[in-house]
Amino acid sequence: MRAALDFAPGAPGIDARWTSSAKNGVGTALSKTSPVWFTLSHGILNEVYYPRIDSACTRDLGLVVTRDDGYFSEEKRDCTSVTRPFESGIPAFQITNTATDGSYRIEKQVITDPARACVLQQVSFSPLKGKMGDYRVSLLLAPHLVNAGNLNSAWIGEYEGRQILFATGRSRYLALICDLPWRAASAGFVGVSDGWQQLRRVGRIIEEYQRADDGNVSLAAEIDFSEAHDTATLALGFGQTEYEAAACAVASLKSGFRHAHDGYVANWRSWQDSLEGLDRDTHHGVNSYRVSTAVLAAHRAADRPGAVVASLSIPWGASKGDDDLGGYHLIWPRDLVEAAGGFLAAGDHEEALAILDYLRQVQQPSGRWPQNLWLDGKPYWPGVQMDECAFPILLADMLHRHGHLDHAARADYMPMIRSASAYILANGPTTGEDRWEEDAGYSPFTLAVEIAALLAAADLLDMEGDAAQATHLRQTADCWNEQIERWTFAGDPTLCSELDISGHYVRIASPGTTDAVQPSGTTPILNQTPDRAFLPTSDVISPDALALVRFGLRAPDDPHIVATVKAIDHCLRADLPQGPVWYRYTGDGYGEHPDGTAFDGTGQGRPWPLLTGERAHYELAAGRRGAAEALLTTMEKSAGQSGLFPEQVWDQPDLPDRELFYGHPSGSAMPLVWAHAEHIKLLRSLADGSVFDMPPQGVERYIRNKTPSHLRIWCFNNKISAMPTGKVLRLELADDAIVHWSTDGWATTTDTSTMASGLSTHFADLPVQDMAAGGTIVFTFYWRDAGVWENENFTVRLGE
Repeated sequence: MRAALDFAPGAPGIDARWTSSAKNGVGTALSKTSPVWFTLSHGILNEVYYPRIDSACTRDLGLVVTRDDGYFSEEKRDCTSVTRPFESGIPAFQITNTATDGSYRIEKQVITDPARACVLQQVSFSPLKGKMGDYRVSLLLAPHLVNAGNLNSAWIGEYEGRQILFATGRSRYLALICDLPWRAASAGFVGVSDGWQQLRRVGRIIEEYQRADDGNVSLAAEIDFSEAHDTATLALGFGQTEYEAAACAVASLKSGFRHAHDGYVANWRSWQDSLEGLDRDTHHGVNSYRVSTAVLAAHRAADRPGAVVASLSIPWGASKGDDDLGGYHLIWPRDLVEAAGGFLAAGDHEEALAILDYLRQVQQPSGRWPQNLWLDGKPYWPGVQMDECAFPILLADMLHRHGHLDHAARADYMPMIRSASAYILANGPTTGEDRWEEDAGYSPFTLAVEIAALLAAADLLDMEGDAAQATHLRQTADCWNEQIERWTFAGDPTLCSELDISGHYVRIASPGTTDAVQPSGTTPILNQTPDRAFLPTSDVISPDALALVRFGLRAPDDPHIVATVKAIDHCLRADLPQGPVWYRYTGDGYGEHPDGTAFDGTGQGRPWPLLTGERAHYELAAGRRGAAEALLTTMEKSAGQSGLFPEQVWDQPDLPDRELFYGHPSGSAMPLVWAHAEHIKLLRSLADGSVFDMPPQGVERYIRNKTPSHLRIWCFNNKISAMPTGKVLRLELADDAIVHWSTDGWATTTDTSTMASGLSTHFADLPVQDMAAGGTIVFTFYWRDAGVWENENFTVRLGE
């Protein structure tokens, strides 16, 4: 027997990195007593999350096969891997890894124990060449406790007479045990003294280090496979102490894999059986609808009802370290509302209500929501995205329209709706960042969501008897709606001539636009090199403009929309083997470099299957059902082997060394919950014959009745300098004021006191509707509470 060594050399090891974000399996037990989630790729276990879904605790756990003759094979790199769910809609997985040289086969089943925080793997090893005794099978586990790979500690210990592999970091512990003995076990520092180094060098664990502290650590152990025992069960338990983690793992082993499996499957069958029957088989041989519903449910928090993270992945994770704490396992309010729509479309209105309640709890005092946040509500990124401030209102309205938010329940959410509406009123129509979390200004997508939300909030306020506030919101929505084309419809003359169109909606116009989009303006392009960091605003196109149809503000055959669709297809459509998939916008840099290397702050954006789903909804709204169905098939063919939708797909010739294949998932996030929600909603929309989540208020008000606006609104974040004749000028302010104004260059003046809107703003309507074109209104403010003048005059010209 080899002597154990105290401490592994080589601290702290190489810099920690995460692993592939291209998952082919995600799972959890749908049990509050099992706060643990797992991910799979390349035939092995990747990130495991505990005790909350935003807390990654491992990098990966895989096997290495060696022989005394120098043979070395790592299953995640040297095998052909097939991952399949046990049955449709149940994210419990069977994995078959066959060595590419034909030497062995590894078969696994992966679940979590519904009764405790433990991931179970049943692993069988079969030699295909030679006999069992020729091979050594060792496992490698890389702890990354609480979203970090550095400053972890690992050691070999015991619990109830069993040898345990332990690790800790940031007050969390894991314990790995096996129902077969370990032949050898060691802790080490990655890149120096870890088990992989020993196996690569000599084919076995010969230096059994007992501890590796405060670094990027790894655990390794050889499993005692034999002819009589070719199957082992691995239990990876978690806890707040080492003994809690070990007790959890031991209890799972004692209870047995089959018992845990039966409970796991029963939980999922029960939930899936409660859903709408939108089942659909795809080219993958899987039920794509059940895959999508399982993805949504597998991304829910166990201890915080209504919280759903964007993806259990870290995009391009193999190139990311501890500086990327959140990856995509954070909550984006936009993605969360999209997920709620997916749950509702699938028939789970209780989860959609839970999401609305979670949003109510994490709303900030100002009325907005953080750009993204941890499970407990703590903001992560500091941006302000106005669509995220509006989406929760649309969710409340959708739940009400589907009969799941009656008067008594609605009362609980009216403070949230009032506060969010007030924030939009005071801070719209421009946004600090668009939905791609980049540029500020007038975004067609954001405008569509804001306006639809104001109309929805007005309906809800009317039901509560707040007619004056409802009217104020509708008047604002009318004013903004009437100016969408002035703010965002332009176009490069050369392109417009080539396509025979008058113009197109731009991706975003700068915050200084106020009166009309300036063709001479520029749009920042993030994630690009300095020489490509700005493009003319009129050159930058995005499918985002289709939101004007999706949210009911413009008809599908509106000439502005039809022209924009031509421009989108000319500039952003990628015709891939599965069909058309679209890019986010002109010049996008969020994607792999041309040589396939990972996005590192710059790159080249790739097509998004999500956008194919959005385009299908547009086609359905336009009455082209066949086109929508074809795009549904395209979207499904863009999924990975297991039916998971990636954020992006590769659009260039195959790069096998980079695992990039034409038309297949790229190295970005997979699965993307937002894309799976869009898929479910598209299935429901096709079943219903109409767009499931289209708000009706705008359709009725702007498409059918063509309601005009009788005013123009001036505010400090939208200082219009011109307005048409025949309209009232409304000044919308954050504080109470006296408006000192004149229409004849201060020869005569009028003082008008502002009124409270009831929505945290104050406003004054200046009756200038009878003034002739060419006249000007000049005004300033005396702020009552502060007792001071603004000390600046503002001017608005009549006649645009």
